[in-house]
Amino acid sequence: MFCFLCKTILHGRRPIKIKALGCHNLLLSFSTSSNQQSFTVSYLMKTCGLSPESALSASRRVSFESPNQPDSVMAFLKSHGFSKPQIATVVTKRPCLLSSNVEKTLLPKIEFFYSRGISSSDLAKLLTKHPHILAFSLEKKIIPSFNFLSNLFQSDDDALVVLILWPRFLTYDLDSHILPNINVLRQIEMPENYVVKGFRWFPRTLTTAPAVFKENVAEVKKMGFNPERFNFVSALFVLCSMSKSTWERKFDVYKKFGWSEKEILEAFKKYPLVMAASEDKIKAAMDFLVNVMGFRASSVAKLPHVLGLSMEKRIVPRGLFVKDLMSVGLVKKELGLSMLFRSPEKLFLERFVYCYEERKASELLKLYNEKLKLAAEGKLKTDRL
Repeated sequence: MFCFLCKTILHGRRPIKIKALGCHNLLLSFSTSSNQQSFTVSYLMKTCGLSPESALSASRRVSFESPNQPDSVMAFLKSHGFSKPQIATVVTKRPCLLSSNVEKTLLPKIEFFYSRGISSSDLAKLLTKHPHILAFSLEKKIIPSFNFLSNLFQSDDDALVVLILWPRFLTYDLDSHILPNINVLRQIEMPENYVVKGFRWFPRTLTTAPAVFKENVAEVKKMGFNPERFNFVSALFVLCSMSKSTWERKFDVYKKFGWSEKEILEAFKKYPLVMAASEDKIKAAMDFLVNVMGFRASSVAKLPHVLGLSMEKRIVPRGLFVKDLMSVGLVKKELGLSMLFRSPEKLFLERFVYCYEERKASELLKLYNEKLKLAAEGKLKTDRL
């Protein structure tokens, strides 16, 4: 029956004859393919550390009949400082890397990065984030892109810092993506040191599609930002990092907590990163500051920098610690947001811990450290969070 199906395909009512394949050869081909995939999946799980699901998915993009080739790649990665979890991540993202020629394809690229001063641990981090870099031409892509960064910053070290932060930069075309965006900033007479500083702090911004980038530059200018001040770059980063719908959703979150449209825009002008926080972070921070700590929403709008602070390391532990002090009468006057949350740690401790006699200060310091620990572990509860 199987042989018959190999010889005849029904098309409507009329059978169409095709050249028959030997049943034995066809079954042998299916069997070989199945065995090969089975070996690949097993290798990816046992040797590379992939989960069954990831191994099956990866086996659709790479396969091998023996461990010789992938073993050489695995040994190469280990010898250059890649940990087991990093190797598993690299293989999951780019399975075909296991078929690469170590001497001709991988080693020259690794040696180039070493020649520019990167450490093996940082290189492992960079390539774990974006292993696709190893698929690009060393001479045509990697070297020219790196040299561009190095010339812009006048430093190989600074170029490496940016690449570790945003390794995808090496995959963008300089002429069609990066240079047009830099030229737009120069055309609006942004100081060159801000162009360079902006690229160092927000490298992803300059990889925005040029048409979108130009629109965002115009929008930032329309909002009243001055290209000769660095907050112009920060505002541009925020606009380039999200869609219009995301911006509008965040706008609505602030409105629900009582901010007017004018207050939102003024807060954005003071501290553009107030719109960079996630919607969940905005909700949690505003809820805690307004509903738990009792600050007026308008007060937070006047000091939006507070929303850029860590909930776990700063806002929640400090807030609840001072509330405890208030509950026992150690703090009686109303505190401002800046004093409570923006003070450096040393000054905060001097104001709320070390100002008491030694025994009391020791107890308070223990209480504060407990709150820091619980907040870091996500175990610090409040009336609202």
